Amino acid sequence: MSAIDTLPPLRQVIADHGLSARKSLGQNFLLDLNLTAKIARQAGDMTECDVLEIGPGPGGLTRGLLAEGARKVLAIEKDMRCMPALAEIATAYPDRLEVINGDALEVDPLAHLTPPIRVAANLPYNVGTELLVRWLTPKDWPPFWQSLTLMFQKEVAERIVAKPGSKTYGRLAILAQWRADAKIVMHLPPGAFTPPPKVSSAVVHLNALPEPRYPADAKVLSHVVAKAFNQRRKMLRASLKGVAPDMEDRLRAAGIEPTDRAEQIDLERFCALAREVART
Repeated sequence: MSAIDTLPPLRQVIADHGLSARKSLGQNFLLDLNLTAKIARQAGDMTECDVLEIGPGPGGLTRGLLAEGARKVLAIEKDMRCMPALAEIATAYPDRLEVINGDALEVDPLAHLTPPIRVAANLPYNVGTELLVRWLTPKDWPPFWQSLTLMFQKEVAERIVAKPGSKTYGRLAILAQWRADAKIVMHLPPGAFTPPPKVSSAVVHLNALPEPRYPADAKVLSHVVAKAFNQRRKMLRASLKGVAPDMEDRLRAAGIEPTDRAEQIDLERFCALAREVART
């Protein structure tokens, strides 16, 4: 009997349904239900929120979210093998779990969710960063989500919260910190997972800001930052050559020396540069 509900322990669920983790799907299962409940608590009070979960697998975090009081969980799972195990959870938590068998990169979850909405997931490694970038760069802001509580490889988590001057500082840090408060709230060793990955993991919590920290056009900012960090060892006058006419003048107008490198430039000045680039 598990510590958080009346369903079987996850090892038994995995054995009963033959759910060996598949590398091709980026799967690493968390089996400690007390740990998945702890991760769920990092998402905050969910009693009046719908929660979107990507890649629930056998349902460890799903059970944590429901046990911690989520009003409803929408779980999107690509692996058909997991459907029977998730159906058992849905039966144990009547009318609070909806499961969609599909690819999270292709499914629109909003038709199945009622605001306010939070996202909580042990993201499959092979789609985690792409999903995060999508959630950070919607057409309109504020986004559909209030907060994101997401598990990544430790290296990716560190890139999200990185500060200027560090080796991990780059496009992901700027996109995340421009529109959200981001912090690492948990660290998990490889041994917490089955099978153990080769790297440590970390949980990042992001709260959406009502408005971006500094004014800038999202597409222009993303383009400028991508170009700047694509050749991060180069001076900005070289890496941004061709982005706009008189690029060196625009860099100086944004408070940036043309000889600076991308990792030296803070979010505020990147936003100022995006505004300079956007003007005709």
